[in-house]
Amino acid sequence: MPHPTATHWIGGESVAMGHIRESVNPATAEVIGTYRDGGAEVASRAIASAATAFKTTLWRSDPMARAGALSHLADAYASRLDDIIDSVCRENGKMRREATYEASHIVRCLRFSAGLATQNFGRVLDVKPGTQSLSLRQAAGVAGLIIPWNSPAYLMIRALAPALAAGCTAVVKMPAEAAQTAALASQIVASVPEIPAGAVNIFIESGAEGAKLMVESPEVPVIHFTGSTATGRRIAQAAAVHLKRVGLELGGKTPHLVFDDADLEALLPVLEKSATVFAGQFCMTGSRILVQRAIASRLQSELAMKLERVRPGAASAADSDMGPMIDKAAVLRVNAMVEEAIAQGAQPIVRGGPAISPALSEGAFYRPTLLAVTSSDLRIVQDEVFGPVQTLQVFDTEEEAIALANDTQYGLSACVWSRDVDRPMRVARRLEAGLISINSWANLAVEIEEGGFKYSGMGRLGGPSAMDDFLETKQISQTFAMPSA
Repeated sequence: MPHPTATHWIGGESVAMGHIRESVNPATAEVIGTYRDGGAEVASRAIASAATAFKTTLWRSDPMARAGALSHLADAYASRLDDIIDSVCRENGKMRREATYEASHIVRCLRFSAGLATQNFGRVLDVKPGTQSLSLRQAAGVAGLIIPWNSPAYLMIRALAPALAAGCTAVVKMPAEAAQTAALASQIVASVPEIPAGAVNIFIESGAEGAKLMVESPEVPVIHFTGSTATGRRIAQAAAVHLKRVGLELGGKTPHLVFDDADLEALLPVLEKSATVFAGQFCMTGSRILVQRAIASRLQSELAMKLERVRPGAASAADSDMGPMIDKAAVLRVNAMVEEAIAQGAQPIVRGGPAISPALSEGAFYRPTLLAVTSSDLRIVQDEVFGPVQTLQVFDTEEEAIALANDTQYGLSACVWSRDVDRPMRVARRLEAGLISINSWANLAVEIEEGGFKYSGMGRLGGPSAMDDFLETKQISQTFAMPSA
């Protein structure tokens, strides 16, 4: 049976432009399909389609129609969630429970955004007798959305849903590593007739030429990117030429601040999962463990036992605890960072490394690794690893813990573990991060704003502020005759 070929979705039509390339399951190296690899020409066509739809349809002017379309899109996704989960498992290599978790946010985000579409309130103010000023929030135009491969099904919707709710039309660049998931998303969008042709355009690309064109095009006034800090910086610089609105969710280096009164029974399973979920390929991976000295030895030994018992494997294997990395190049990159850290003085507590068993040899598997460190200057501590690697560092006082946690360029998320009634909130308010989870990890909710401090990004998605980056504010002032006194 021939493999399906994923194509682009532009102007309400399937578009078969670009070279045909293979989609591969990273757990087995098995070819699971093919896709058309886009570039600047495909992106240009998608931009033109979105710009035409914005100018010629009522999409930007009819919030109730947008609310209805988003609600129906939620229904369409709900009817295909099993297909989405299967696709993410095959293409990303995620465990089924992880893919299910990702997919569970999609419908919720779409329904929340459907509500936002009709809640875009302005203001009216009498600035002086006979003069009123109106403040209106209007769609900015075409939104260019650049989606990463690590959670492609949800992260596409997380950016697309508020853009559509605001009245923008969209061009979505999906990565080649998620080509089959992108094709499925196109099918689902196509099944919702309330979305005008050209309002949503999706193209697949292994490189960056199409994404670069979106960033540089004056017809795309809004860019949202999720990915690395280095790429985010380049996007912000290029977008500044046209003074574009830019939303960025970038790298992270999530610390767990573990105080000596923490509930270790509740903590330890979460610590392990915070390193192994998505094989550590998550912007909120709990990669830094900061533990108070009194419990450091116990935590280290018990966490080491948990990590050593983790069984890497394919999503289809019933006994798998952790899936593969996205490809073997990622395995080599992570392993090089670990070897460098050990050469610089980091002590291996659990030295995982590339999986070498015959059963896993074809896949991109990396076993969990735990390193004890005494300095925050090591690259393994400062840089995002994007793999199942954790460092453990000991502190003595609350002040020291906060200083260590903030000693990083990143500020996406952090976790505080303590049973003290006051300490968690006191510490959370001083941490330089956008999401603080108390006695938990990565507590995300589509109804609340999400984003980073420092080099972890700018702008927010989720919550009522999710539409802000996709809107322009306009003041209309009117002078009118007043009755004579």
